[in-house]
Amino acid sequence: MAAVPMVELWRGGILESMHAGHAVICDDKGGIVEAWGDPEAVIFPRSSCKMVQALPLIESGAAAAYGLSDAQLALACASHNGAAIHTGPVVRWLADLGLGEADLRCGPQMPDDRDARKGLICSDTKPCQLHNNCSGKHTGFLTLNKHLNGGPEYIDPDHPVQRAVRAVFEEVTDLPSPGFGIDGCSAPNFATTMHGLARAMAFFATAHGRDGLRDRAATRLVGAMMAYPELVAGEGRACTNLMRAMGGRVAVKTGAEAVFTAILPDLKRGIAVKIMDGADRASEAVITALLIRVGALDRNHPVVERYLTGPVLNRRGIAAAEMRLAPGFTS
Repeated sequence: MAAVPMVELWRGGILESMHAGHAVICDDKGGIVEAWGDPEAVIFPRSSCKMVQALPLIESGAAAAYGLSDAQLALACASHNGAAIHTGPVVRWLADLGLGEADLRCGPQMPDDRDARKGLICSDTKPCQLHNNCSGKHTGFLTLNKHLNGGPEYIDPDHPVQRAVRAVFEEVTDLPSPGFGIDGCSAPNFATTMHGLARAMAFFATAHGRDGLRDRAATRLVGAMMAYPELVAGEGRACTNLMRAMGGRVAVKTGAEAVFTAILPDLKRGIAVKIMDGADRASEAVITALLIRVGALDRNHPVVERYLTGPVLNRRGIAAAEMRLAPGFTS
């Protein structure tokens, strides 16, 4: 099955652009409740699966051994803005491990946070790896690595850290991964199907009702994300805004190339979205629409206008276009 039209952009009464994709909603048993496009389409989850990558950090005993807080676990699941509230805790976490910025393998990145970016530009200082949106995830990897006594190249696909991540990833998606790609932060990103990714999110959504080691790890990670939405992304970001709008009842996570996932413990549902042209505006609109559809998000909340129903403004603040859900999608 092909990707289906999901979001349209209309300007001057004419259809200007269209975004097609796939979406799957899974129930508490991992079965498909609803799907659009192809549930068996193979994708890279990118950063939308960081909570899966963080499971070995808790399961191994590393989180307990180093006394990690829920705020640190939220950072392990984060694609953050590189603001002081993100980089400061990462610096302290690394120091607690006896490590520093040079031990990271995620690469430098100019921060998205305005104040942090301005501070670097005005001081003629280059960004470093702490500003990388994945520095929290990588510090989690380093914590696990220290616990496992592994070598420094923890991003190597054959390293014990990444072998542990792959094993967990395949178990919670309930599928062998057909392979991996190298993510923007240099770590391997394991591929799966849309159904597999949604099934993994449903596992996280239902973990609180079980008492296994992995269930407790998943429950803690979801709780950390919902408790610290500002650490998972940052001010102005869709993940943070949507989680705040839902009052700490749902965890959502974006990924590069327009992937979006949602974990809904109250409803025992997991959602996965992928827009094939990689447009974030479309993945944000679709996840918003699906959260409304399942009853997790109030359609009258202001966040809905921001990501789904509001006008597209030009540089003078004039309403120049509008986003619409494609006919047939979610109807």
